[in-house]
Amino acid sequence: MAQHNAFYAQSGGVTAVINASACGVIEACKRHSDRIGKVYAGHNGIIGALTEDLIDVSQESDETITALRHTPGGAFGSCRYKLKDIESHRAQYERLIEVFRAHDIRYFFYNGGGDSADTCLKVSQLSEKLGYPLTAIHVPKTVDNDLPITDNSPGFGSVAKYIATSTLEASLDIASMCATSTKVFVLEVMGRHAGWIAAAGALAGNGEGEPPHLVIFPEVAFDRARVMARVEEAVQKYGYCVIVVSEGARYEDGTFLADSGNTDAFGHRQLGGVAPTLAGMVKQDLGYKYHWAVADYLQRAARHLASKTDVEQAYAVGQKAVELAIEGKNSMMPAIKRVSETPYEWRIEAAPLAEVANREKFMPAEYIREDGFGITEACRQYLSPLIQGEDYPPYENGLPKVARLKLAKVERKLKEFKL
Repeated sequence: MAQHNAFYAQSGGVTAVINASACGVIEACKRHSDRIGKVYAGHNGIIGALTEDLIDVSQESDETITALRHTPGGAFGSCRYKLKDIESHRAQYERLIEVFRAHDIRYFFYNGGGDSADTCLKVSQLSEKLGYPLTAIHVPKTVDNDLPITDNSPGFGSVAKYIATSTLEASLDIASMCATSTKVFVLEVMGRHAGWIAAAGALAGNGEGEPPHLVIFPEVAFDRARVMARVEEAVQKYGYCVIVVSEGARYEDGTFLADSGNTDAFGHRQLGGVAPTLAGMVKQDLGYKYHWAVADYLQRAARHLASKTDVEQAYAVGQKAVELAIEGKNSMMPAIKRVSETPYEWRIEAAPLAEVANREKFMPAEYIREDGFGITEACRQYLSPLIQGEDYPPYENGLPKVARLKLAKVERKLKEFKL
């Protein structure tokens, strides 16, 4: 078989372990050097392909590539840039193929969430129409855990571990001061439509009175009167109340509690501020002193507290993506399959992109407690294995040691392309 080059890009919001997937892809490509020549990375994601802004990964040392496994962020740069339908944006898709052709790229590995899966599928379809032999494989990643088919999404386990730990630690703080100070603490976590991250906060406690006392999911319509009544009940019984709330919390009519009125590059409503909004309700309705926090980027950047399970799975899907490509599989995504609960075992299987793109996985009803304010035992059994194990990065001068890449650019061969 002839040797051709590969292209790898990161898309959307990063995770604590997305670079572990990059490491898996790059190291697997090296093991198949008889089929894959150079590995190019898109600088700032798919934008790097459109503008022919490519990074020559071969210029990085083996040690640097290995260090990606314990480095957070997006090492090659990510972006929120959605390639829309082929009919109205055909020029962009054709540009991708033009760049791939110019640099003899026959393998396309796109590391992202649902929108990235859709892009990967469309690129695969167009390359076939244009007669260009391209193998496109989607590498799953999202902190929201909302990708279908795969048991869980790489990136989620580490966020879940961080949020559960933060909820536990903050709860101890509030409990120790509630007699004379703060009565209510609100922690806002990510999750636009799916409450998986909020659910993870519930792992901090598992018994009568143990915080969090309320978990507010996007899947459960927000009822102010019911929520305030539960807050009051918790304060009266336990002296304080801890709430974990998803940024996507919404009213019965679908309106978000915290909608900025803007949209991002993917067309999603921009959220943020549900914690102060909810805290304001507590102050207005109940008069209690409160504190709130927004986990924001901290939750998805906390590689120092990453789940070992998550790191291993992130690396495995990257490695499997290359193996699928070498096997001649196209328009596929390596998906995690849970084999056993006790002991927890998993394997990687191939899932067709047509069954992944433009679909979301929400919290199942059986995972949400009947009162709508917590998780069931089934949910706890699902979540617990995903936060297991520690995979600490090496430290230097008291801080995590991270990969420092050269990001050597590949010489351009084509005319400039305007986005």
